[in-house]
Amino acid sequence: MKKLFLILGICLIGISTQAQKKNAKITFEVNGVCEMCKDRIEKATLKTKGVKFCNWTIDTHQLALIYDERKTNVEKIQTNIAAVGHDTEQIKATDEAYNSLHGCCKYDRSNFPFNPENNTNH
Repeated sequence: MKKLFLILGICLIGISTQAQKKNAKITFEVNGVCEMCKDRIEKATLKTKGVKFCNWTIDTHQLALIYDERKTNVEKIQTNIAAVGHDTEQIKATDEAYNSLHGCCKYDRSNFPFNPENNTNH
């Protein structure tokens, strides 16, 4: 009987642990132009507590990521990206942050907020 309760207890702990995971997958646009931008964007994203994975694609400007909804949200992630000089769909980097980018990393900022019909960055 003790073994039955032990096995049942272990199963319940496993189920409750699985139920607590709140990972979300999302993709959004981030302005940038080169490998240095990719490195900077991904580092800023991964430094956000709760982000588990990210990949920014140069050609499409799309950042795909997986994050724990209990630890962070999209606004915090985009704020951290903007802090290193890259505009996101919802948050524009300060002029100071943008101007601190290397010359090859400067992108056209006239398309903020993002408008797919107007996007000349791709």
